Amino acid sequence: MTEVPGTEVPAAAVGSLLLRTAQGTGWVIGWRMATRILGVISTLTLVRLLLPSDFGLVALSASFAQSIEALSVLGVDDAVVRERAPTRDIYDTGFTVNALRSTVTAAIILALAIPAGSFFAEPRLTNILAALAAGTLLDGFTNIGVVDFRRDFAFSKEFQLWILPRLIAIVLTLATAFIWRSYWALVVGTLVSRGLRVVLSYHMHPYRPRITVRAWRRLIGYSTWSWAVSVVVLMRDRSDTILIGRMLNPTQVGIYSIGAEVAALPTTELVEPLCRAAFSGFAAGRNAELSPGDTYLRIIATMALLTLPAGIGIALIADPLVNLAFGTLWAGAVPLVQILALAGTLTVFGLISSTLFSAHGLLRQMFELSLATLILRVVLLIFFIDRMGLYGAALAVAIAIAVEQGLYVLLTIRHFALRFGDLLRHTWRCLLATAAMAMVLLRTGLGWNTVGPDPSTLASGVLVRQLVAAVLVGVVTYTAVLLAAWLAAGRPPGAETDFLMLARRITGRLVRVWRMR
Repeated sequence: MTEVPGTEVPAAAVGSLLLRTAQGTGWVIGWRMATRILGVISTLTLVRLLLPSDFGLVALSASFAQSIEALSVLGVDDAVVRERAPTRDIYDTGFTVNALRSTVTAAIILALAIPAGSFFAEPRLTNILAALAAGTLLDGFTNIGVVDFRRDFAFSKEFQLWILPRLIAIVLTLATAFIWRSYWALVVGTLVSRGLRVVLSYHMHPYRPRITVRAWRRLIGYSTWSWAVSVVVLMRDRSDTILIGRMLNPTQVGIYSIGAEVAALPTTELVEPLCRAAFSGFAAGRNAELSPGDTYLRIIATMALLTLPAGIGIALIADPLVNLAFGTLWAGAVPLVQILALAGTLTVFGLISSTLFSAHGLLRQMFELSLATLILRVVLLIFFIDRMGLYGAALAVAIAIAVEQGLYVLLTIRHFALRFGDLLRHTWRCLLATAAMAMVLLRTGLGWNTVGPDPSTLASGVLVRQLVAAVLVGVVTYTAVLLAAWLAAGRPPGAETDFLMLARRITGRLVRVWRMR
């Protein structure tokens, strides 16, 4: 069924929604960056205090527990965010469902602790899983009131809610690692972070939830479909490593994992944080009965300004990037990065489309599409791995990604009465600038240039010079062509104006902070 657009959306309303979404995205990206930096600092210190086996033991336990948690995701918080006028019963039912979910999940982890220890022939795993089960239990009692941070676009508060426990947990982890020299330091850090986040949620928001399920009918439909989608997505995302491990060997799994992680950087560090903030924007627009078309197109166009050149750029400089960052032993990941990064440029379109579907409660369509693409990915993986090995796996995943993102865009255009020309009109300048950047890098020999896994090349600094030169030339070319196209078009309102407006606000805030020193 096609959703008929309402009356013309006032520009001020769309502009305000876009600005709040952009600001929220900034805070979410800031959280991701801060987490990465803190994680690197913590790891660099802990590796001098703990043994590799300690990290492996906790990583195995955490992966096991997280897989079980992922299978029980119900999307209750998202259901509350998208409610037009949530009552106290909605909040309290959401809290109760979260508490019940975490209790059941913790019980499952606890029940599987001993069998898991026996299966992996590692008795210490049992006690670690029991401790992690306690952390899972704690999570479910987080104050449901903090969902308002997302409803009200108060992502700065959400940033505080996540970063403060993380900082304290890192300090305690380092202290206990120094004293105990045991893997339990890592477990303590995880439990402290989760426990403090629960405590802080009650300190930062005055709401005090009660136990009730009176509004379960309002939440059950959305939550059930959300769970179904999350299970299918989990199976889809794990299918490549499972099949590579089954049809090839663990070494190939490791090479593929590194390649996939590097190729997905624009998605994990830019698109996914945007989708968290965009969900609030789409839900707010839905609650205000605004047509989502303009907001959807402007959000995609603005984010494409960063993700398209980033994805294409990573594919073009994959050889020096991988060899310099990971060493020559991982040179086999270079062609994987090139293939997957090219396909990954499309995720900005599909992920934002799926976020729009989720905000409007179109989860059945999401489930059907995700299930279809899961089947497609598995079939392609089996076919291409058998014939082309690891490169075939990358090609299979790239094809599946392209099909999935394309289908999401087509469904979005159809359901929300948009036109493909509307999407092209908002993104053509970005596409032109990205194509120009790629052409310049290829013609100058800075892109898609195989230096090779030669240790002497790495030692001589050739890779560093090539990487720096490629990045500088790419950034200058892309920026120049983008601005030229925008000016030639008469500086129309769109992604460029949204980006410049946000940049001015950030710059102004930094200047004010500097003057207050």
